[in-house]
Amino acid sequence: MTTTLSADFTSVRNHNERAVFEAVQSHADRYPGLAHNPELLADVACVALNRLAPRYIRHEVDFVFYLSERERGDSERQLLDAVEYAFGFVQARTAMRARG
Repeated sequence: MTTTLSADFTSVRNHNERAVFEAVQSHADRYPGLAHNPELLADVACVALNRLAPRYIRHEVDFVFYLSERERGDSERQLLDAVEYAFGFVQARTAMRARG
Protein backbone atom coordinates (compact mmCIF):
# COMPACT_ATOMS: atom_id res chain seq x y z
CA MET A 1 0.00 0.00 0.00
CA THR A 2 1.45 3.36 -1.05
CA THR A 3 0.58 6.50 0.87
CA THR A 4 0.99 9.80 -0.87
CA LEU A 5 1.91 12.82 1.21
CA SER A 6 0.35 15.94 -0.15
CA ALA A 7 1.95 18.69 1.92
CA ASP A 8 1.97 22.39 1.16
CA PHE A 9 5.50 23.69 1.64
CA THR A 10 4.85 27.16 0.24
CA SER A 11 4.87 28.64 3.75
CA VAL A 12 8.43 27.40 4.43
CA ARG A 13 11.08 30.08 3.96
CA ASN A 14 14.51 31.13 5.11
CA HIS A 15 14.08 33.80 7.78
CA ASN A 16 17.43 35.33 6.83
CA GLU A 17 16.25 36.26 3.34
CA ARG A 18 13.82 38.97 4.42
CA ALA A 19 16.14 40.16 7.18
CA VAL A 20 19.10 40.42 4.78
CA PHE A 21 17.01 42.20 2.14
CA GLU A 22 15.90 44.75 4.74
CA ALA A 23 19.46 45.23 6.04
CA VAL A 24 20.83 45.71 2.51
CA GLN A 25 18.16 48.33 1.82
CA SER A 26 18.80 50.17 5.08
CA HIS A 27 22.62 50.18 4.71
CA ALA A 28 22.78 50.91 0.97
CA ASP A 29 23.09 54.69 1.42
CA ARG A 30 26.44 54.14 3.11
CA TYR A 31 27.74 52.73 -0.18
CA PRO A 32 26.97 55.34 -2.86
CA GLY A 33 28.74 53.35 -5.57
CA LEU A 34 26.30 50.48 -5.06
CA ALA A 35 23.18 52.11 -3.65
CA HIS A 36 21.47 52.91 -6.94
CA ASN A 37 22.30 49.70 -8.78
CA PRO A 38 19.69 46.97 -8.13
CA GLU A 39 21.93 44.30 -9.68
CA LEU A 40 24.78 45.07 -7.28
CA LEU A 41 22.42 45.21 -4.29
CA ALA A 42 21.12 41.77 -5.25
CA ASP A 43 24.77 40.59 -5.38
CA VAL A 44 25.30 42.02 -1.89
CA ALA A 45 22.26 40.09 -0.63
CA CYS A 46 23.53 36.86 -2.20
CA VAL A 47 27.01 37.22 -0.69
CA ALA A 48 25.52 37.97 2.74
CA LEU A 49 23.08 35.05 2.60
CA ASN A 50 25.86 32.66 1.60
CA ARG A 51 27.75 33.63 4.76
CA LEU A 52 24.81 32.80 7.02
CA ALA A 53 23.37 29.51 8.13
CA PRO A 54 19.80 29.22 6.85
CA ARG A 55 17.01 29.61 9.41
CA TYR A 56 13.92 27.95 7.99
CA ILE A 57 10.59 29.00 9.42
CA ARG A 58 6.93 28.89 8.49
CA HIS A 59 5.83 31.91 10.51
CA GLU A 60 7.81 34.83 11.94
CA VAL A 61 6.66 33.83 15.42
CA ASP A 62 8.52 30.52 14.96
CA PHE A 63 11.81 32.39 14.87
CA VAL A 64 11.02 34.39 17.98
CA PHE A 65 9.57 31.44 19.90
CA TYR A 66 12.28 28.86 19.30
CA LEU A 67 15.35 31.02 19.92
CA SER A 68 16.54 32.41 23.21
CA GLU A 69 17.15 36.13 23.58
CA ARG A 70 20.89 35.49 23.32
CA GLU A 71 20.49 33.42 20.16
CA ARG A 72 18.37 36.15 18.57
CA GLY A 73 21.01 38.75 19.47
CA ASP A 74 23.80 36.56 18.08
CA SER A 75 21.79 35.96 14.91
CA GLU A 76 21.24 39.70 14.43
CA ARG A 77 24.96 40.43 14.88
CA GLN A 78 25.93 37.68 12.45
CA LEU A 79 23.46 39.01 9.93
CA LEU A 80 24.78 42.57 10.18
CA ASP A 81 28.38 41.33 9.97
CA ALA A 82 27.50 39.32 6.85
CA VAL A 83 25.84 42.35 5.22
CA GLU A 84 28.80 44.61 6.00
CA TYR A 85 31.21 42.02 4.62
CA ALA A 86 29.05 41.62 1.50
CA PHE A 87 28.97 45.34 0.80
CA GLY A 88 32.75 45.51 1.09
CA PHE A 89 33.22 42.44 -1.07
CA VAL A 90 30.93 43.63 -3.87
CA GLN A 91 32.36 47.14 -3.70
CA ALA A 92 35.92 45.82 -4.03
CA ARG A 93 35.00 43.47 -6.91
CA THR A 94 33.20 46.29 -8.70
CA ALA A 95 36.24 48.56 -8.34
CA MET A 96 38.55 45.82 -9.65
CA ARG A 97 36.33 45.30 -12.71
CA ALA A 98 36.27 49.04 -13.38
CA ARG A 99 40.09 49.16 -13.43
CA GLY A 100 40.19 46.53 -16.10
